[in-house]
Amino acid sequence: MKLSKSTMWLRSAFLAVPVVAAQVVVTQVQTELDWLPLGIAVAQEEQPEQETRRTPALRNKVYERLQEAQVAAEANDFTTAAQVLDSMLAAGGKNELNSYELANVYNLYAFVHYSREDYGKAIAAYENVIRQPEIPLAMEINTKYTIAQLYFVEEKWRQGLNTLLEWFDLTETPPASAYVLLSQAYYQLEDYPKALANVERAINMQEEKGKLPKEQWYNLARFLYFDKNDINSAVDVLRKLLTHYPDKQYWVQLSHMFGEQERESVQLAAMETAYVQDLLDRGSEQVSMAYLYLNGEVPYKAAKVMDRGLKDESIEATSRHYEVLGNAWRQAQEVDKAIPAMETAAAKSEDGELYARLGNIYLDGDEYTKAIAAINKGLSRGGVNRPDTARLALGMAYFNNEQYDKAREAFKAAGRDERSERHASQWIKYMESELDRQRQLQDGG
Repeated sequence: MKLSKSTMWLRSAFLAVPVVAAQVVVTQVQTELDWLPLGIAVAQEEQPEQETRRTPALRNKVYERLQEAQVAAEANDFTTAAQVLDSMLAAGGKNELNSYELANVYNLYAFVHYSREDYGKAIAAYENVIRQPEIPLAMEINTKYTIAQLYFVEEKWRQGLNTLLEWFDLTETPPASAYVLLSQAYYQLEDYPKALANVERAINMQEEKGKLPKEQWYNLARFLYFDKNDINSAVDVLRKLLTHYPDKQYWVQLSHMFGEQERESVQLAAMETAYVQDLLDRGSEQVSMAYLYLNGEVPYKAAKVMDRGLKDESIEATSRHYEVLGNAWRQAQEVDKAIPAMETAAAKSEDGELYARLGNIYLDGDEYTKAIAAINKGLSRGGVNRPDTARLALGMAYFNNEQYDKAREAFKAAGRDERSERHASQWIKYMESELDRQRQLQDGG
């Protein structure tokens, strides 16, 4: 059964932008270049210095004040931390700090704002960090990366993208995770070709190193392949997801993809694999499984799926679902089981269509009186899709119940619709000939 794209969850898939929490670490490290605090820690590989910068020293008295603010921040006493930093800039103190010291003050301000979830002020503070001249290149690179991430948190996709591209210009060997972040930025801006190119690059980088790409990376690629109608590539990604991150949703999605390819047999097999492992816990998934069985001409299994789901209440007890159950049992030649299912479906329905169908099932089971009652109820209730065929069935039921006048009346009513005119006429002729035969037998007797 081919499922239309409009019905597939992929169209509404939410792809979250992962944000690495910025951490400010002010640590006194004795080196030949004097005291050097570490900048913001972000998830990236070490980058080689691209240029030589003469960075001013961090003086001990400034370090001590930064350490005081750092201790308060680590204790979640952000008010005290901010007061210490304010005092360092107040009353002309700002002019007494060199560029590197100012960068560390703003760096710690940013952490305080970030911890308070005031991302706008955090961005402004980080912008002040990179405005300072002669700060270490690594500090500038890491800060730009964090600014880009915070723009994404604020859903300012264009600013985040521009900042991230600046970061790429400064970085000689960006890690795979950075290309994923770039891909997500393009995705949010609906530039899907660039989004796909970057997530593909990230996945290839990981796989070439013998490393496993993250599940979210594969999912982003899968969505983008589907959007460009590259179903074969989407299937390939889903196979990798099932290999490395087995989950019921991927079996369901793979089944849908096979449906897009009109590969009904493997579509059924993929969904069935999930079902036999008891992974299809949603009623809608189980109903889809039943439809696939019906489409694959396996009505007995379809009926078993629906019956089990309705009994354990994982499938909602609606008229439509009981109708599917009844039709499945009927196609499986299990008329005795089809009848109670269709009775329930008809009772829950607001129109007469299902009573007309129920009448046909009664007719199949040679229960003519019940067939007559059900079809008449359906016709009187209204909403029967083909009243003419319902009246043909009604005529057959009357005929087999030896109510010939009513049978003739039902056939004539059916024949008023040109779609059933020929069949109605044939039934009337057959009935008249049968009645003549019976009279001749009686006369001869």
